[in-house]
Amino acid sequence: MASIFESGWQYLITHFSDFQLACLGSFFLHESVFFLSGLPFVWIERAGWLSKYKIQAKNNSPEAQDKCIVRLLLYHFGVNLPVMIFSYPVFRYMGMQSSLPLPSWNIILTQIMFYFILEDFIFYWGHRILHTKWLYKHIHGVHHEYATPFGLTSEYAHPAEILFLGFATIVGPAITGPHLITFVVMDGCESLRDS
Repeated sequence: MASIFESGWQYLITHFSDFQLACLGSFFLHESVFFLSGLPFVWIERAGWLSKYKIQAKNNSPEAQDKCIVRLLLYHFGVNLPVMIFSYPVFRYMGMQSSLPLPSWNIILTQIMFYFILEDFIFYWGHRILHTKWLYKHIHGVHHEYATPFGLTSEYAHPAEILFLGFATIVGPAITGPHLITFVVMDGCESLRDS
């Protein structure tokens, strides 16, 4: 099984640069997983198939859902992608590598667990700060715009909040300088968690 992964990885690092894999590959992986796992539930809500199981009686209008999706795409391409591009040199400086052999699954999972614990700790305190009166009114209130949230609203936020809380996501990998495969697996897991 390891040889299949290593062969696939060898193909990727032969045909794409580290920059392409770390920035563009991770970005498109995140977008694919996030939207492909979230959009079906938007359509299920619109069709009303599971409405009898909803806790909140109110539904979001299709226009409100469309607004969320369009803004998410703008935020992802206008904020997230540039952050990934500008953080790439930091990861390279901190030791991120892409060469074979791939790290063991134990190392990958240990690093990802460390990243998620650190991210959740930073995110928790950052989120509390965003609930202070001024920051909530001017920045964080955007995230709470939907009284009846759905999966895609998890990443719906003001661009300043995306930058502020995005630090929580990149600090762990920046500290440890993981193998690029760890970074890619982490991004895929985060995309599933967020949607």
